[in-house]
Amino acid sequence: QVQLVESGGGLVQPGGFLRLSCAASRSIFSSLTTAWYRQAPGKQRELVARITSEGSTTYPDSVKGRFTISRDNAKNTVFLQMNSLKPEDTAVYYCNTRLGPYDYWGQGTQVTVSS
Repeated sequence: QVQLVESGGGLVQPGGFLRLSCAASRSIFSSLTTAWYRQAPGKQRELVARITSEGSTTYPDSVKGRFTISRDNAKNTVFLQMNSLKPEDTAVYYCNTRLGPYDYWGQGTQVTVSS
């Protein structure tokens, strides 16, 4: 099992920034591909960013150039730096990883972008 704990969400004005953290309970986390997803009310959960154990990253067009995913393997932590935030970025953000056949999710952290 892998336990994931997200933090760093909050209320921010449009154009602002936030940095989310996802801390894992096991050191094996550093060898796993990890992703951030988000889910807005009434919408499906969508991929926001993904990072492999080697550091390769993937972003959808909706956040490319604004969001950056990174990892600190020594701390078993993955980060999501979110800049130039827009109201449409408002959602609950979840950390996800897979170990073998199992998907693991954190409890989510709320991000609200509003003036």
